[in-house]
Amino acid sequence: MILSDSLTGLVTGLSLIVAIGAQNAFVLRQGLRRAHVGTVVAVCTLSDYALIMAGIAGLGTVIQYAPWAIVAVRWLGAAFLTWYGLASAWRARRPSSLSAGAGPGERMSRGATAGRTLALTWLNPHVYLDTVLMLGSIANAHGASGRWWFGLGACAGSTIWFTGLGFGALLMAPLLARPRAWQILDLVIAATMLAIAAKLALG
Repeated sequence: MILSDSLTGLVTGLSLIVAIGAQNAFVLRQGLRRAHVGTVVAVCTLSDYALIMAGIAGLGTVIQYAPWAIVAVRWLGAAFLTWYGLASAWRARRPSSLSAGAGPGERMSRGATAGRTLALTWLNPHVYLDTVLMLGSIANAHGASGRWWFGLGACAGSTIWFTGLGFGALLMAPLLARPRAWQILDLVIAATMLAIAAKLALG
C-alpha cells in the first residue's frame, strides 16, 4: 500500500509539472547558461515540497473559501510574466551578447536568481490550483497515512524533474553555442511568458 501510494504520487506529481511554463522555461534557460543552476533547482524543488505538503495538510480548503487570494496572485503573476516576457524579447534583439558561456544570465547574483525563481514559482496561481488544491485533494483520498506517502512520491517527482531539467540542460549547451540559437530560445521564452500572462489576465 505504501509503495502504491508513493508511486501514484510520483506519477501524479510529474504529470502536473512536466509542461512548458514560466518556471520550467526559466530553469531550462539557467541550466543552459550554467548560471546558479543548483540554486534554481533547490528553490523550485523546496517550493514544491512546501506547496505539496501544505495541500495535504489542508491549505487547499482555505483556498476554496478565499477566492480573492487567487485573484490577487493571478494579477501579480500576469504583471510579472509580462515584464519577464518583454525582457526576454528585448534580449533577443541583441543576439551578439548571448552565448552559452556568458551573458546576461550569469551577471545576475545568486540572490537575484533565487528571487526571480521564487517569483516565477509563487506568483503563478496555477501552482495553488494544481499543486495545493488538486494534489492535496487527491492525496487526502488515500487516507490518513496514505496521503503522506502520496506526498512523498509527489515530492520525489518534483526532485527528479527539476534536477533533470536544470542539470540535464548542460548536455544541450554545445547545440546552443551560437548567438542565433540563444536568440531563438529567448523568443520562445518571451512568447511563452506573454501567452501565460495573457491567459492569466483574461481569466
